[in-house]
Amino acid sequence: MKKVAIYGQSYTTSAIREIRILLKSLEAHKIVVFFEKNFYAKLQKNDLLNKKYPTFSDFKDLNNSFDLFFSLGGDGTMLRAVTYVRDLDIPILGINTGRLGFLANVQKEDIVNSVEQLISKEYHIQERSLLSIKTNPYVKKFQELYFALNEITIARKNTTSMIGVKTFLNKEYLTNYWSDGLIIATPTGSTGYSLSCNGPVISPDSKSFVITPIAPHNLNARPMVIPDNTLLELEVETREKNFLISLDSRITSVPKDTKIYIQRSPFTIKTIIPSNQSFLTTLRTKLLWGEDTRNESIL
Repeated sequence: MKKVAIYGQSYTTSAIREIRILLKSLEAHKIVVFFEKNFYAKLQKNDLLNKKYPTFSDFKDLNNSFDLFFSLGGDGTMLRAVTYVRDLDIPILGINTGRLGFLANVQKEDIVNSVEQLISKEYHIQERSLLSIKTNPYVKKFQELYFALNEITIARKNTTSMIGVKTFLNKEYLTNYWSDGLIIATPTGSTGYSLSCNGPVISPDSKSFVITPIAPHNLNARPMVIPDNTLLELEVETREKNFLISLDSRITSVPKDTKIYIQRSPFTIKTIIPSNQSFLTTLRTKLLWGEDTRNESIL
């Protein structure tokens, strides 16, 4: 490992201790470090760095000469990191300075050990599927950022009324979901918004997606797991002129006659899993599976 990129968001500047630990560990192995330009500017503004570093500001500034992309923050930061990496095949490692952290699975106290594991190649790479979207008419907002690692969500706008989402799978009609919206989630996104709407947990290496309605009017409408080679077509019925489409953290308003086509993205995102981490370990830790808290103090 010779060259890495580091990305964080504004609140991550409060984790300066962790940033310095990471830099010290990397520089001990003579690894060249690039910072994302806006994050670097915030660190410099607060005099949090003791030397100058090269920067990048766009995915076009990155290439395959980078061995690794560090994401400092929570899962939201990881999702934004994906917009820089895209199809460049640069593995991402998430250091959790946020809260829950399913994607950012390296804890603050494990930074030094994780860097040593990277140097000694004590890790494995997990490839994660993404969703891609096309619309008719074309939605300019998405342009190059047409993909989502967690989920694509259709939601109502400026109304308390339900919307209907007519759903077709490989051209065959499935149903019309009358609800507050509809989530199409990847295995990675199954522990996100979909999970909070009673969707199933799906192992990251599963070849599937899940369709999860948001507060459905027809109570027998349940989340549905589908093969990830399925083409989804969605048509939205709403009393308003527009509805919302979100791709992870990116959201836009579109006219109600917009047709949506969703399928598996042609590329994957590679995430690094240190040897002492696993998806099952993360589930037990983050969701408290197997924990009995009935007799714990409420204080």
